[in-house]
Amino acid sequence: MKKIWITGAEGHIGSALVALLDSIEYQILTTDINEVDITDINEVNHYMHINRPDVVINCASLTDVEYCEKNVDMAYKVNAIGVRNVALAADETHAKVIHISTDDVFDLESSVPYHEFDQTHPRSVYGKSKEAGEKILSQLMNRFVILRSSWIYGIGHDFVDYLLSNVGKVPVMEVPNNRYAVPTSARELAKVIKHFIDFDEYGLYHAVCQGSCSRYEFAKAILELSGKSDEMEIRPVISRDTSRPVYSVLDNMMLRLTGIEEPKEWRMALKEYLDETGGIE
Repeated sequence: MKKIWITGAEGHIGSALVALLDSIEYQILTTDINEVDITDINEVNHYMHINRPDVVINCASLTDVEYCEKNVDMAYKVNAIGVRNVALAADETHAKVIHISTDDVFDLESSVPYHEFDQTHPRSVYGKSKEAGEKILSQLMNRFVILRSSWIYGIGHDFVDYLLSNVGKVPVMEVPNNRYAVPTSARELAKVIKHFIDFDEYGLYHAVCQGSCSRYEFAKAILELSGKSDEMEIRPVISRDTSRPVYSVLDNMMLRLTGIEEPKEWRMALKEYLDETGGIE
């Protein structure tokens, strides 16, 4: 039985992993900031040496982009130093680390999906701090997997939840039609993570649902697939927010090249999620 430690376990990905992984096959250890603060190296070392997991899935991250812009030190403390602490402790106990990163490490003018061999170029503090975490992990360990994903949704607070919670309350919602990425179901991402738990493969991978869309197209699809298109108008607008990439569509090149199953097409995955959570009438 493999012992799996999930940090940041109360988020979308952690919750999806707990639901996916069979407790007979895996011993699952879950912590969030109240149990283990990854920015405290003593806490990380203590937990790692007491429990000695085979695999650490680092979902802990500071993802609030606006907060990161105003709190630069904290962004790097969580997204870079926290990763360093996990990497050092894992390397000492011979554990594999699977680390979740982001499409925000890319922010160049492009209309072609980014693959794993493209040069990163983050603009925001959030993106820069996540890139720093990737670099630190790759410098300190050999047995690691970095998974970049985008627009992750699942049980909890996210764009899908925000949009649907406003149906019946707000007649019109303005959504940018000039920002492009790939909506990715936490459940589909969890399936990719499970592959790396089970097999000795390492390196940097993109893991997003197939296809791409604008944030406006994403919003329209959420309402359509939940049967609520007549209950709210989605109005396209041009976003002037410079803290997020305009185009950050990821290409799962490494999954394809190594024969690992890619996540489903984004609309199919969204439909399944809405169906399972009661969103479709």
